[in-house]
Amino acid sequence: MSSIPCHAEVDMGSLAVSPLSNHSASSPIPDGFIVGGVGLYGQSRYQAESNTTMAIPGFLYFGSQFLFLGDRVRYYVYNQDALSAYLYGRVRMGNLNPADNAAFAGMNKRKWELEAGLGGSYITPYAVLSTRAASDVTGTSNGQELLLWADFPISRDNWLIMPGAGVFIRSANFSNYYFGGVSASEATATRPAWNTGTTVDVGFSLITSYRFNKNWLGTFSANYELYDSSIRNSPLVQHRGELYVIAGLGYMW
Repeated sequence: MSSIPCHAEVDMGSLAVSPLSNHSASSPIPDGFIVGGVGLYGQSRYQAESNTTMAIPGFLYFGSQFLFLGDRVRYYVYNQDALSAYLYGRVRMGNLNPADNAAFAGMNKRKWELEAGLGGSYITPYAVLSTRAASDVTGTSNGQELLLWADFPISRDNWLIMPGAGVFIRSANFSNYYFGGVSASEATATRPAWNTGTTVDVGFSLITSYRFNKNWLGTFSANYELYDSSIRNSPLVQHRGELYVIAGLGYMW
C-alpha cells in the first residue's frame, strides 16, 4: 500500500463504497489505517524511457468519510444507500525532465500539479458505477480530466476480485502536457511538433485482495490503459498503452 505517487491509475477508492464493505474481521475490504509496502512494475509512457520496477513502503487510510490513497484523497460529503458523492484531490507528479534523458533535450520539463474536483458513485446489484471530474488548480497544465468507470466486485469468503473498465477523457491542455504533446518551440528535425488534442483513453483494471486474518491484508492489482491514437502516435510515445502491476501487503488497525 503505497504513499509514493506514481503514474499508475490503479485506484482503490471504489472499495470504500462497495456493497461488500461490512467492516468485519474477515472482510477483504481495507478498513482504517494500513501500513505496508508494494512491489510495482510499470510500462514507461515515453518510448525513450525504461520500464519501472520498484519496491515502495507506505500507508493508506480508509475512513468512513476520508480516504488517503497515496497520491490522492477523497472526502465523502454524501454516502447513503446506493449513492455517494465526494470531493477529490490529487498530486500528479511530473513525468518528463530533459535533465534526466538526452532524448528530451530542448523540451520543457513536465512538472507536478495539484488537481481538485468532484466525484460520485452509484451501486447497482452488479456493479459500482463511478464518475469523477478534476481540473489543474496550480496553473501547470491548465487541463481537465473526466473519468467514467464501472467496477464489478465479487467476494468469496476472505477473497475479493474486482474487475473494472472505463474511459479517461482528457482536455487538449492536459494530454499535451502529460501524454506526448510537442510544442513548436520543442520540435526538432527528429521530433516534429505534435498536438494530441482532446483524447479518450480506455482503461481496464483488476483489483484483488485477501484477508489473511484480522490485521493482515494482501493485494494484487493491475491496470492497463489503451491510448487514444493521438497519444500513441506522438513522436514521444510510439506504443499502444501502459500496464501497471502492483502486489502488496499491509497491516491494518
